Amino acid sequence: MTWTSAVGRACGALLDSIVRLLALTRINPNVLTLMGLVVNSYAAFLFAYANGDNQRRMFFYAGLVIIGSGFFDLVDGRVARASNQVTRFGGFFDSIVDRYSDASLFFGLLVFYARGERFFYLVLSALAMISAIMVSYARARAESLIPQCKVGFMERPERLVLLIIGALFNVMAPVLWVIAVLSTVTVIHRILYTWQHTNKMDTPARAA
Repeated sequence: MTWTSAVGRACGALLDSIVRLLALTRINPNVLTLMGLVVNSYAAFLFAYANGDNQRRMFFYAGLVIIGSGFFDLVDGRVARASNQVTRFGGFFDSIVDRYSDASLFFGLLVFYARGERFFYLVLSALAMISAIMVSYARARAESLIPQCKVGFMERPERLVLLIIGALFNVMAPVLWVIAVLSTVTVIHRILYTWQHTNKMDTPARAA
């Protein structure tokens, strides 16, 4: 066994223990989902109130907070399954709250760049936010027409990792470029994928 697999197993065992403990409390998984939103909103607050003097420090703290919010993303679904509280509404609620969590982080950056009168990066943050939300919307809308649409590579975990890197290492500007461009590419990919599959479904109907 390598040391990396040993660390992975130890982390997995610790996470399983935490999930079992939370399941025993019978906490509603939706509460855990909301807590993730609250934590992410605090990260957005740190972004928003950074300035030229404390930007590096505030962004670093925001990156740590985003990492912390990932804990709730990890456990809410697991707790729901472990405590037999899986519901259709829970999945829907989790998806809605995730969109708010994502938007809150970009909103914090919008405020930061607006306060610094950096119009170009204000627009870039808005583009990144819109394209990121459209990635999720494109999949949700596509899967109302076809069975599955998971194509593309700029999903929520990738966006969060990039935001964490941008915050911890104070390289947010290039990170926003990457998110904006690759999210747009992912949306286009999903549009083409959905068009191909719906076209196959519609062809027999048109022929008839």
